[in-house]
Amino acid sequence: MNIYALSSGNGPTGIAIIRVSGSDTNKISKLITKQDALSSKAVNLCKFYNPRDGSLIDEGLLLWFPGPNSFTGEDLAEFHIHGSNAVIAHFLNILSEQENCRLAEPGEFTKIAFQNDKVDLVEAESIGDLIHSETELQRKQAVKLVQGNASKYYNDLREKLVKSLSYIEAKIDFAEDDLPEKVLKEVHKSIKNIQQDIKKILEDNKIGEKIRDGFRVSIIGEVNAGKSSLLNLLSKREVAIVSEEAGTTRDVIEIFLSIDGYPVILADTAGIRETKNEVEKKGVSLALEKLKKADINIIMIDNSSKEIDNKIKDLINKDSIVLLNKSDIKNDQNHKFDATTILVSVKDNKNIDIFVKKLKEKLSNKFATKKNTLITRERHRVKLSECLKEIDKFLSKDQNKDIELAAEDLRMATRHLGSIVGKVDVEEILGSIFKDFCIGK
Repeated sequence: MNIYALSSGNGPTGIAIIRVSGSDTNKISKLITKQDALSSKAVNLCKFYNPRDGSLIDEGLLLWFPGPNSFTGEDLAEFHIHGSNAVIAHFLNILSEQENCRLAEPGEFTKIAFQNDKVDLVEAESIGDLIHSETELQRKQAVKLVQGNASKYYNDLREKLVKSLSYIEAKIDFAEDDLPEKVLKEVHKSIKNIQQDIKKILEDNKIGEKIRDGFRVSIIGEVNAGKSSLLNLLSKREVAIVSEEAGTTRDVIEIFLSIDGYPVILADTAGIRETKNEVEKKGVSLALEKLKKADINIIMIDNSSKEIDNKIKDLINKDSIVLLNKSDIKNDQNHKFDATTILVSVKDNKNIDIFVKKLKEKLSNKFATKKNTLITRERHRVKLSECLKEIDKFLSKDQNKDIELAAEDLRMATRHLGSIVGKVDVEEILGSIFKDFCIGK
């Protein structure tokens, strides 16, 4: 079966790219171009025709990639046409009329590339991350993964496990021949080193996942302190309702922002105060839950207030940024806290740039890492944890008495580690990986 899809953005655009992959791609391309031969070493300037009646569809470029030297590993063609909705729709309709040719499913081109050993699972996932990246930090992380940095690291660990397992199995298969004690000690040492490596990877504060999904920042504080106004200012649009009436924010409002290149999920929450209103009580409860889960908390305080509620003071810690808002109102207050404190005016956009810079610094300092390999998905974390459990079981056994069971522990550890990059049967996880891809990729 041959597959086709629009691989560029929806029209109207200057140029649209339609991909076709499969064993009949060359035949389909020749039918549409009316050319007997297509060059794989040059760009083909072609007229595109409707094979049914010979009418002209468009004029453009065709890139021809014979398999296995293509992204999918199959014969693959890219039609570069004018990107009007009418041309795109007509071209896709003509492809649908060709024998054994159907519209690709989301991520199917990359799935075929994986099945043909053109990319491994980590690289395939990173292509999806690169497509969906919205900030510079996300782009940089995805590019590293596309280049195979993480795959190489996981493969190296797996190869060390396989080598150690081969020695253990040799001792089982050739029990009558004594394996040198030195070799078994080296195996034990190697497995311990792998154990420490995996522990270090897992002790990462989930930085890779936070870069991929966004750092969680919550705006917490008094009622009418300017929390919703700050959310609107940072998002540059009216996201939250702003009113002089206290307690208008009841639910949690979340938006995704790029804070100077850092992906941030910013949450506006209900003001913290005692209330008899059941809906507002629920909002206060949700606000406190967000505070616990946030990476950084912004504590908003009305600087014109003479007294600060002790409940608000208790929320402030080393991971907080205190914003003393309404500095445009003259007062003699001099509130001080054991945390980063900035005097701002959301109304006048005063010192908001200083706040953004400080927020970036806090995120950078809290999540700084020199590791080249970061876990970017929960799937990887689960498999590494399962691998570590099997290694722990192996190291806890008496390998002279329970060598067969110890070998099985290593086999399972190898399987868990290999499934990250796709070195074992992973059919059951392919669907969940590729379902979030766009059609045409």
